[in-house]
Amino acid sequence: MPDTAFDPFASAAVITMARQGRTPRPLDLPAALRPRDATQAYAVQDIVVRERGEIAGWKVGAASPQAQPTRAALTRDSVFVAQTVQAVHLSAAGFAVMGVEAELVYELGADLPARSTPYSAAEVLAAMTSVRAAIEVCDTRFAAWGLQGEWSRLADQACHGALIVGAGVADVAAVQPLAQAVSVSVNGMVAVQHATWGNAAGDPLGLLVWLANEGARSLGGLCAGQWVTTGSCTGTVLVAPGAVVVAEFPGLGRAEVHLV
Repeated sequence: MPDTAFDPFASAAVITMARQGRTPRPLDLPAALRPRDATQAYAVQDIVVRERGEIAGWKVGAASPQAQPTRAALTRDSVFVAQTVQAVHLSAAGFAVMGVEAELVYELGADLPARSTPYSAAEVLAAMTSVRAAIEVCDTRFAAWGLQGEWSRLADQACHGALIVGAGVADVAAVQPLAQAVSVSVNGMVAVQHATWGNAAGDPLGLLVWLANEGARSLGGLCAGQWVTTGSCTGTVLVAPGAVVVAEFPGLGRAEVHLV
């Protein structure tokens, strides 16, 4: 019989209160409030997101090209778009943990609302108006990093802290992610460098199509002006307060954040 006892609102309240500092951060959600599958985790995540405010973007990724992708909606208070080549400055005090990743982010120029007929890859690609370099700062609302089950982490916006969108290109169709080099530098020293694409999910177009057709459905679909970041190309590098982080995608763009 289906489990009717799970309460996503109570589960979301634990995450929200921990994020706001109204309660101590738990090691994990209480057992009765712990999601047991993706459906329950997304139910919690959607409530957390609606409580936080307007959706400004999405993160989407997968463990391999064949694996089921996962997503998190990102609210306006955690998405920062560099208006010039200058860095974005964020207070390190706002994070419990700071794990930085270089990612490619796509800008939506047209709505892709939830619909019964699946979007084709060509339709999804045509809706994108730029591809940018980005840095995701990973964080947690739990008391320790990485000790929770995958569904608790997914409920917690898949460990999202902040998204920094940097420079990029408008010719989306010309971008070749699988041939793209990438590096992350911390305080002027290269921490991770790949000569070609380092994202385990493979071509990000598959992630974008899944997000348009399935992943974003419960929150109404994708909207013009939103950003979609397509998963780590470098793995997660843990940094300390005061770090200056640069993500460089040669020939495409760069992003920079100062965690002051």
